[in-house]
Amino acid sequence: MNKNIVILGTQWGDEGKGKVVDCLTKDSSYVVRYQGGHNAGHTLVVNDKKIILHLIPSGLLHKNVIGIIANGVVVSPFELIKEIKMLETHNIFVHKRLFISNSSPLILQYHIEMDIAREKKLGISALGTTGRGIGPAYEDKIARRALRIGDLKNEKTLSIRLEKIVNYYNHQLVSFYKHKPVDYKIILRDLLPTIDLIYDMIKDTTSILHTAIQSNKKIIFEGAQGSFLDIDHGTYPYVTSSNSTIGGVITGTGVGSKSLDYILGVTKAYSTRVGYGPFPTELFDDVDKHFSKKGHEFGSTTGRKRRTGWLDAVALCRSVRINSLSGLCITKLDVLDGLHEIKICTAYKNINTLEIISFPDIDEWKNIEPIYETYPGWNKKTLGIKKLIDLPYEARNYINRIEEITQIPVDIISTGPDRSDIIFVRDIFFIKK
Repeated sequence: MNKNIVILGTQWGDEGKGKVVDCLTKDSSYVVRYQGGHNAGHTLVVNDKKIILHLIPSGLLHKNVIGIIANGVVVSPFELIKEIKMLETHNIFVHKRLFISNSSPLILQYHIEMDIAREKKLGISALGTTGRGIGPAYEDKIARRALRIGDLKNEKTLSIRLEKIVNYYNHQLVSFYKHKPVDYKIILRDLLPTIDLIYDMIKDTTSILHTAIQSNKKIIFEGAQGSFLDIDHGTYPYVTSSNSTIGGVITGTGVGSKSLDYILGVTKAYSTRVGYGPFPTELFDDVDKHFSKKGHEFGSTTGRKRRTGWLDAVALCRSVRINSLSGLCITKLDVLDGLHEIKICTAYKNINTLEIISFPDIDEWKNIEPIYETYPGWNKKTLGIKKLIDLPYEARNYINRIEEITQIPVDIISTGPDRSDIIFVRDIFFIKK
């Protein structure tokens, strides 16, 4: 029996992880966010109501579940409180069942101002960040100057350290970026009221998780972003600032690899990407319009239109290997409904040398051309189908081909936005390791 399941994205984010986490967590005891910050948005549709979460784990919508924001997550206390209050408007109360690692770095106003100033100075070379201070917060963590959630418990120490960090940031903001400075007193004034609201949530979350594992509790580890936004394994420099691949689970929680029973890779039936960076299968035609309209391809965090393209199986296979995936979940299959033909990129070709490239180096991406296999589409609707046998023949063939290429099973298929629009090909809790 698989008690501890990791759910992560295999592409460039926006794969539909939130819904999958929500569906699987109803049978679990804990759900854990282990990396990223509020730059990631997980959209859930429950009883025709859309709920977007950025920091709070998606599975916490189930009232029997305990949520953990682990040490690998950078936390804006203001955004966290805003999200808690938003959930309360939906009659979802999490105060007594949400815990935050005392080691999680804080995101404060100077991080946001630095993020904005840098993007402005880069101009047309900007990375396309969300402007929410994620990168600068992770920089502080690596440079060992970060304020962390646990620091909120000691107001005097917090005040002294905050003033030093604000001075450090203002020197750069004003002198180099010609940007407005931030006010230490205002930041401290705004920060202090948040302490009482989250004080009881601040815990040693690693110990909580170790106890849960020893007690044979089911745990879902919820990833943010996608594998190719990983700081080490993504399409650098157009990446996020954390490890969104499997390693981020271990470093971001303190849970060892032997305690991870099953790793589920969530994959859209096609590909999307927000912002800049390599995207070999990107489309600029009527199919792009079809994906954008039918798939509602606009970022839940930024509102930006996502770039769209055919499924990139070369990238997907690399993601399978990097993450040691146990199985796949294919999402948004219904978006392919009505297309005359469907393509899968199965190889890359260098347009200058005609050489087949397994996976490009940083400087090679601009010369890459996808090589496609083409399959017939289907005219029947897959929206809301809950059994594999009820899918159109061509849709089942498409799924089978993905399994053949990746050499791992497709265990879950999402056929619509609602939490009930899902096919469980296999019960992953009971698949043998």
